[in-house]
Amino acid sequence: MKRTKQSTKGQHFTSDYIPYDIAEREGNALLWGPIPVIGFYILFSINTGLRVSDVMKLKHSDLNGARANTTFWIKEKKTKKDREVYVSEKIAKAYATFLEKLREKGKYNAEGFIFTSREGNPYATASLITILKTTFRGVAPNISTHSLRKTFGRHLYDINGQSENALIQLSEIFNHSSVGITRTYLGFSREEKINIYKNL
Repeated sequence: MKRTKQSTKGQHFTSDYIPYDIAEREGNALLWGPIPVIGFYILFSINTGLRVSDVMKLKHSDLNGARANTTFWIKEKKTKKDREVYVSEKIAKAYATFLEKLREKGKYNAEGFIFTSREGNPYATASLITILKTTFRGVAPNISTHSLRKTFGRHLYDINGQSENALIQLSEIFNHSSVGITRTYLGFSREEKINIYKNL
């Protein structure tokens, strides 16, 4: 969870990732607790790796019911590339819970945005960052919406044996131009970098 500098001149420190088990635990607590929409946002983000700009534009109709082991397509705002998004069982289960809570409050709109604030508009990134900093206070020094995307990446890297092949796959998922960018993005420690090269 160490901070690393962006390689591009003038850019600030990158965000820290959050250990997957901690992010999942807090996401579920919020989903079943005081802020279901934020809980689902956390769970959705750590299981898809989408940028916040792409998550906030999603509507319920985009997910098409979010059945497990299905996919849907988005056009990434930053890269302008099409990306197929896989709906895991965890996402499907969390979405079903979220829908139930929306319907209980009479707030479900099949054509509406998914991640909306009390005012009914998609959350602003600044508001989400404030919420995430509060939720994950003490977990890592630099938390932002990118932290959830990095959590997704680190989790996939770990469960796939921390291999070079996992980095290549992540680079494709993230639409990075090189594996080197993915390494920098995920914020590997010196020891982790050495182990990567040992596996070559």
